[in-house]
Amino acid sequence: MQRYFLYIAYDGAAYHGWQIQPNGITVQERLMQALETSLRRATEVTGAGRTDTGVNASLMVAHFDAEAPVDTAALTEKLNSLLPADIAVKRIRAVIPTAHARFDATSRTYRYYLSTAKSPFRRAYSYRVFKTPDFELMNEAASLLAAYTDFTSFSKLHTDTKTNNCRVTQARWTQVDQITWVFTITADRFLRDMVRAIVGTLLEVGRGKLTLDGFRRVVEGRDRSLAGTSVPAHALFLCDISYPDTLFAAP
Repeated sequence: MQRYFLYIAYDGAAYHGWQIQPNGITVQERLMQALETSLRRATEVTGAGRTDTGVNASLMVAHFDAEAPVDTAALTEKLNSLLPADIAVKRIRAVIPTAHARFDATSRTYRYYLSTAKSPFRRAYSYRVFKTPDFELMNEAASLLAAYTDFTSFSKLHTDTKTNNCRVTQARWTQVDQITWVFTITADRFLRDMVRAIVGTLLEVGRGKLTLDGFRRVVEGRDRSLAGTSVPAHALFLCDISYPDTLFAAP
């Protein structure tokens, strides 16, 4: 048995998130169907995490097992011919048998895009704000996140997560062009809805509705009702996942 990491990208608009569920089509389901056709046997796919309904990924990683070594370039081409246009396999890498796409990930990075003016060409992948917030103040608030580990205030309620502790190592707004800003956040793990809830709360800071001390109290309160409204999913991208080099098998 040989284990492989799949590096994929997808537009989440048509999917009920990553993970298979009974009431909607998911990215995981589409990948498993394509692998079953390609490998001629049912094949489980385990993702590095769960993206929610409508969330995109410019890079998601998942692992699967093949009964024998495969030609990774040929399988990549085959899967892309079977998958719909909104899911793409970027590459496939052989890994050691114990490698796990979720548990071995050392960090994950998300980006959230805001537009400060109307743009017909960005509406599908950025969130329009009608009054430009104070991004400098929002960055001051974002820098406070690294001092905390419990992010209950930004977690979706009633999940099966055993702990709400995360270690944030990067959280910053940067300007992409005249009307586009992006929030980049890196952590060892993320809770469900965490990034969108953080962005919504930072926007309250940027609009003058919440002070920096108030932002601290939101985090320290460990209560989702204290934080801001979650921003829409369509502007959120999972964009990077890091792993130790020791997981990858020799060519």
